[in-house]
Amino acid sequence: MRVEIWTDIACPWCYVGKARFDKALEAFPHRDQVEVVHRSFELDPGRAKGDVQPVISMLTKKYGMSEAQAQAGEENLGAQAAAEGLAYRTRDRDHGNTFDMHRLLHFAKEQGRQDELIQILYRANFADERSVFSEGDERLVELAVAAGLDADAARTVLADPTAYADDVRADEREAAELGANGVPFFVLDRKYGVSGAQPTELFAQALTQAWGERPALKLIDEGDAQACGPDGCAVPQA
Repeated sequence: MRVEIWTDIACPWCYVGKARFDKALEAFPHRDQVEVVHRSFELDPGRAKGDVQPVISMLTKKYGMSEAQAQAGEENLGAQAAAEGLAYRTRDRDHGNTFDMHRLLHFAKEQGRQDELIQILYRANFADERSVFSEGDERLVELAVAAGLDADAARTVLADPTAYADDVRADEREAAELGANGVPFFVLDRKYGVSGAQPTELFAQALTQAWGERPALKLIDEGDAQACGPDGCAVPQA
């Protein structure tokens, strides 16, 4: 069974939602038969790469709220994250363009390190004192290496703005086609969609339901066909 998750590194509910989903998946009896794929979704696609600003300033401008309201929201998010065992800096975080991170995540998928990288990027953005936006490509290379990726290869991806760009845009088009206008957005076996950072119990229920409704394999058996099994291979008799 495949679970696809549309997220953005700048999305705090994606950070919290992943932790809740991971807990449900860890307890799922068929965990080893579930493939998780992270898909790209930019919350602020029009922001220039070098346009970095404090989170509180971004929130007040984007949503028309006061600084006190924005800070209260951050404190609430911090409490939600802490309840899931996540570190979360409620002050002095910044916000910027995430396109290069999404490109790196597609590269990491090819290397089998996508889940490791997305978790490291989340932690770096929401918990670390250092910025993932204002220190340039070398900061992202450092995080890619921490996820088990080759530094030179990651550097090459970041240096070429076209590398994996089409993959990011394809994910975003697909999200729109599926009706996702916000993240996190979870799609289970292309049958069920779960929107938002739902409780762990709901993710567990969704996994169980999607697994239970997988189509059973219909075997076409002629009866006499030779095959190999754990006990060896059938040998035709003369």
